[in-house]
Amino acid sequence: MKKVINFTLNGEVVEHAVDTNKTLLKMLREDFELTGAKEGCGAGECGACTVIMNEKAVNSCLVLAVEIEGASITTIEGLTLDGILDPLQESFIDNAALQCGYCTPGMIMTAKVLLNENPHPTEEEIKEGISGNLCRCTGYKKIVEAIEKVANDNEE
Repeated sequence: MKKVINFTLNGEVVEHAVDTNKTLLKMLREDFELTGAKEGCGAGECGACTVIMNEKAVNSCLVLAVEIEGASITTIEGLTLDGILDPLQESFIDNAALQCGYCTPGMIMTAKVLLNENPHPTEEEIKEGISGNLCRCTGYKKIVEAIEKVANDNEE
């Protein structure tokens, strides 16, 4: 069974008919071809599917698409404006904070919310902020450094 939902996706108002049992993650990937968010565990444990919903980081694998009625959703693709990467995206590249890249979109989205809520976090606050995102490649040091770089740039 399908239900029509209305929401904002990366700044654009959308009306979309979606299966009532489809997750937000599946809808984004299958219906909108926004494949930045990844399905890692499918149980909300790894953070690979993180998107921003109403200014909060959420695991899109745990949210039914029908639950986003009236919500604002931002995906990793929505951070790039007019071909210009978000400072976090740039910092992850510049600081080599990625290897395989599977966790990177979710990590960046989580960091985006963290910096929106706390523009100048300590290293410990960054580590706590990204604790719901798993990375099997980098050991987190470069990821924390990339987020710290953006936080330090915020101070200037």
